[in-house]
Amino acid sequence: MVNRHYPIYGLVLTGGQSRRMKKDKARLKFHQHEQARHAYELLLKICEKVFISNRKEQKNIIGQKGLPQIHDLRKFQNMGPLSGILSAMSKFPNTSWLVLACDLPFVDEKTLKHLLRYRDATKIATSYRSRFNDLPEPLCTIYEPKAQKRILSFLKRDVICPRKILINCKTRLLKLKNKKALDNINTPKEYRQARAALRLKI
Repeated sequence: MVNRHYPIYGLVLTGGQSRRMKKDKARLKFHQHEQARHAYELLLKICEKVFISNRKEQKNIIGQKGLPQIHDLRKFQNMGPLSGILSAMSKFPNTSWLVLACDLPFVDEKTLKHLLRYRDATKIATSYRSRFNDLPEPLCTIYEPKAQKRILSFLKRDVICPRKILINCKTRLLKLKNKKALDNINTPKEYRQARAALRLKI
């Protein structure tokens, strides 16, 4: 039986450097609000609490100011997405986390609800398979509390890639129904294409 004892909090990852985009991806607009706030509001519909994951110097930027935030802890800095995930797990260790990257403009409530519905808390995580290679999509994943210990064990081996960690752990993998839901946006060209696909003016 699935253990649903732990609460599920949402975590929007916004702490990346956005080097290829050349501007903060969390501040891009595909919908009514900046992407960080848009993802926050999506998660708020299905999670008990939601937090923005960022670096301390980002706390007052547009789209994040005023929202609940968890800043990257010093000991976890410069680890990519794991910086935010482990900082959140350290603050609330008895919590399951639905982690969502801020650069997924096509993700929708239906995709998130499906992930939640078929969550398997006996595993360390529940994730979607990538539509490109069937590997786990670590930035739209529910991480259970016991995942923290496993992730820390990988850090001791200098493994900081969340996908590699999920591949080598007991992870429940689901098939994406909306094929484009987890397509991420990394460059100005992809940004323009995504806006066009969402029928927005550039």
